[in-house]
Amino acid sequence: MPDLDGKVCVVTGASSGIGRVTAEVLAARGAKVWLACRDSAKSTPVVQNITRAGGKAELVALDLSDLDSVRACAATILAQAEPLHVLLNNAGLAGQKRLTRQGFELTFGVNHLGHFLLTQLLLPRLLQQPHSRIVNVSSKAHYQALGIDFGELRRPGKGFGALHAYSVSKLANVLHAKELARRYGAQGLHAYSLHPGVIASDVWRQVPQPFRALLKLRMISNEQGAKTSLYCATSPEVAEHNGRYYDECREKEPSVAAQDAALAAQLWEKSEAWVSRVT
Repeated sequence: MPDLDGKVCVVTGASSGIGRVTAEVLAARGAKVWLACRDSAKSTPVVQNITRAGGKAELVALDLSDLDSVRACAATILAQAEPLHVLLNNAGLAGQKRLTRQGFELTFGVNHLGHFLLTQLLLPRLLQQPHSRIVNVSSKAHYQALGIDFGELRRPGKGFGALHAYSVSKLANVLHAKELARRYGAQGLHAYSLHPGVIASDVWRQVPQPFRALLKLRMISNEQGAKTSLYCATSPEVAEHNGRYYDECREKEPSVAAQDAALAAQLWEKSEAWVSRVT
């Protein structure tokens, strides 16, 4: 990993799991890291650990299920007179069957729509830096989603563990990265999506027991899971690439649906309308 002195990074969901490991490693390499987190009680010790080790970190409140919170988070970051080099859209959840505060299916709202708005708000600052990067933590679960039923996104998830909703949200992460690359690649922005591995992290916290325990039986550690996120965020090997999908620090072909340029454009237009309409 290159030296990151002078770089500023934002990591969502950095209070635990691969987000925490990602933030700690970025800070250890010299970057200033914004930890954008929902739970201050869990994230404050992470910031303290980073600063005790000589790193630079700040905490900013972020509840991705509430678009007002997303706007407040972005405003706090943008109020600082500093550059922004990397946005790592890491936070996620699975297994809940309810709606966001603004009335979107919760998994889609957190995993895609909240991150879409945060990205839009921070994009002007990112575009000021050459070769800035946006990294969307997706999942191989996106292969299970054959498309997006946009009407379904205003209803609670259904089925076992709402896993279909999770797959759709992860497909949206891949499509979002591809559309970012298409729209802003010529301006120097690089966007990537990735599968971090199946990780024993808090993303599964709402899947009921005993199913949650069964899901975690063959999962990898958070340290292993953070490797591909860090690779996409920092590696010179991907510096000339854009809009691509990675698994185990290697490029991998995403699903057919994830390569649908018309679907990516439609998702962007719908997301843009939704976040601009909601106050």
